[in-house]
Amino acid sequence: MPRSVRVLGPAVLVAAALVAIFAGLAFGGGADPVLLQDPGPFVRWSMPVAKLFVNLGAAGMIGALVLALWAFSPEREEFNAALDVAAASAAVTAVAGAATAVLTFLDVTGVPFDLGERFGMQLGQFVTSIPLGQAWLTTTLVAAGVTVLCFAVRNHTALVFVTALAVFALVPLAQQGHAAGAAGHNQAITALGLHLVFAAVWLGGLLTIVLLRRSLDGERLPVILARYSTVALICFIVVAVSGYASAALRIGTWDQLATPYGVLVVAKIGALIALGCFGALQRTWLIGRMSRRAVGVEPAAEASGSTFWWFVVGELVFMGIASGVAAALARTATPVSEELATELASPAKLLTGEDLPPWPEWWRYFTEWKPDLIWLLACGFGIFFYLAGVRRLRKRGDHWPVYRTVLWVCGLLLLAFITSGGISTYEQVLFSAHMLGHMGLTMAVPVLLVPGAPVTLIARAVHPRKDGSRGGREWVLLAVHSKFASIIANPIVAAVLFAGSLWVFYYSPLFRWSMVDHIGHEWMIAHFLITGYLFAQSLIGIDPVPYRLPYPFRLLLLLGTMAFHAFFGLTIMMSTGLLLADWYGAMGWGTDALADQQLGGGIAWSIGELPTLALAITVAVQWARSDEKESKRRDRHADRTGDAELEAYNAQLAAIAERDRASTAE
Repeated sequence: MPRSVRVLGPAVLVAAALVAIFAGLAFGGGADPVLLQDPGPFVRWSMPVAKLFVNLGAAGMIGALVLALWAFSPEREEFNAALDVAAASAAVTAVAGAATAVLTFLDVTGVPFDLGERFGMQLGQFVTSIPLGQAWLTTTLVAAGVTVLCFAVRNHTALVFVTALAVFALVPLAQQGHAAGAAGHNQAITALGLHLVFAAVWLGGLLTIVLLRRSLDGERLPVILARYSTVALICFIVVAVSGYASAALRIGTWDQLATPYGVLVVAKIGALIALGCFGALQRTWLIGRMSRRAVGVEPAAEASGSTFWWFVVGELVFMGIASGVAAALARTATPVSEELATELASPAKLLTGEDLPPWPEWWRYFTEWKPDLIWLLACGFGIFFYLAGVRRLRKRGDHWPVYRTVLWVCGLLLLAFITSGGISTYEQVLFSAHMLGHMGLTMAVPVLLVPGAPVTLIARAVHPRKDGSRGGREWVLLAVHSKFASIIANPIVAAVLFAGSLWVFYYSPLFRWSMVDHIGHEWMIAHFLITGYLFAQSLIGIDPVPYRLPYPFRLLLLLGTMAFHAFFGLTIMMSTGLLLADWYGAMGWGTDALADQQLGGGIAWSIGELPTLALAITVAVQWARSDEKESKRRDRHADRTGDAELEAYNAQLAAIAERDRASTAE
């Protein structure tokens, strides 16, 4: 079985996916003829199949790269073999993406396929001028680029950028799903994007292990499986949460589960539950038995490797079913209409895709919610892994201050509230709410997170790898001690990024991009959070950095930077023109948008100073403690040496006085 699984595994995956997609299309009506410009049965049935191979190819590409970065060692054959799998999978993605682009053109236009010049010109215009065609062209070109890079790049660190490029190939797929034009557009884009990426890592990682069976000997296989199991568990949680969010947006009410789309969703949920059961058995039972067998603790008959590989094949079957059903769902009509009606639509709905939220009474900032799955999941995992690290330290008897844990948890909870609570609800329609969120992200959250010392916790709690591979500890320490980190963590550079980015962001096209594009919005959150964290780290950080200013200069840097920050707030307060007049001035609140903008400037000037006070107090306390520690150190040194330095100094003074007396006597 272990030898044949390399062929049987991928074969059953593709076969199960094809059966599921054809059954799903037949049941859901995704391949039924259309009334106008029907492209024909070949296009209707083959286009979902082509998309399926895009998804499978992307899974192999991303999953193999992630395992190369996380689980495999560059010192072993497995590393290069994984890159070969990634290259082949990327090639499949590129070819399938090109085929899907052509089939999509035929489906949208109803133009019959031919090899004439006119058809080529129309197809060229479609992929270069129409957003749907541009999306598939981007996916195809990115996948082709990854194919080349997987052969050309073998440096472990450089592969991070290749992996990021591979993930970028899925962005157009997320933007052209059922989410287009619908209410809850941003939430749907986020849910679908997370679903695609983490499902790809989950499926592609397992497929890579199957294909590399020959490169993984008896002792190595359980190690790789344990590392993959951790990644798979994270993927399972993200896929489940994002899948629920996506289905909720498209189904609407529970009674809609009886529709064809709802039934297919239930089928996909069933496959996901089965995969969760497979993963639980492998993590809690099979991997442990294989590890004991590898070290000779348990006889081979007690833990046969064939049992595990049968489990792998079964898991691939359900992964194929889930992939096929997902491809069929993409062609099935949803119960909730996804067309954005423009008749009698409010200005806010035309701009944001959603109606105005309720009037922003102060208490609504604590009752209205607009979840952002990216940051909710990031905060959830951040809290869980931090607490797990603290627990590991305490179990082995090491001390970790309670206040660090409390501050870290509070910081992530505040981040979740800012990105998914009332501030997130109102920031696209009120400049004051946007500025309130900005101040929270760049000043309040970092002041709580930095004292949590996450890098120090990782360095102490996570076991180091000894096989040449890189886990979380190795990647974090590599990033912290990199040349780039030494530049941006420099106190002066951090202060310039913190204060200077205010002017660059609000007085450049970046501000508009963050409003009209969901990717721009997510970039804005990450940018504010990172620049604020770097600035706070340079002042009150506990984690190691290449250089720290002396305490007096830290206070001077803080005062100078915040004076610049206050000047920015005053500039907004005194401004007589709207920054985004065609956005904030056109929401239809019936209020003075300029007055709201000036209120936002007041928030930047006044409320933003509260974290400044907290930073100044913290620097002063650390300064005092540093002096106290230095005094204690000198006292201990004096006790050890019998105050030899003081006695030598007194003897020197006595000698000088004796010389002076002798000179006077002469």
